[in-house]
Amino acid sequence: MSESFTIQIHSNLVKQLADEGEKLKKKTRKPKTKIQRENKPEHANVHQKPISRDTDVAKGPAATGWPVQPPLFMPVPPPPHPAIAELDAIRSVLKESVEVVEKLQKHEENLLQEVTKKAKDLHDKEFKLPNQKPIPCVDERDACLKCYKENEKDPLNCANVVQNFAECARRVKQQVSLVDK
Repeated sequence: MSESFTIQIHSNLVKQLADEGEKLKKKTRKPKTKIQRENKPEHANVHQKPISRDTDVAKGPAATGWPVQPPLFMPVPPPPHPAIAELDAIRSVLKESVEVVEKLQKHEENLLQEVTKKAKDLHDKEFKLPNQKPIPCVDERDACLKCYKENEKDPLNCANVVQNFAECARRVKQQVSLVDK
């Protein structure tokens, strides 16, 4: 028992339905089902659609679109495997770079210590006084000077001290002459 009916839809109705999305305040009328009469000629701007005979007719205003639903939050999927591999490669290169920097810093510290030590050695050699021979008879000479200062008015009192200084000088002179030969 499935009878099919034909409904004629005028182009103005189609236009009105299309404009309905823009004009939400306007209420739409329920479309009335018309049975096509065989006697009426068809108009050029009339469309025909076969509709099955259902008792379920949309009630209320015509649908203006999909109902607004709250946003759906989906969990972010993990990045694809190539991105993880690329990140791992970057991390490994970064780790190697850090290790190289640490090695270079240690090497720099060692070189700095070596250079500092060599600079100190060179400085000591450059500014070191040459091997000096000890001044002979220093004690006797100091004793003479002291005696002369104490006995400014009577320097003859320092004869013994002067004689000791002269003896020391004579001995040194003999030693030097023996070494030169």
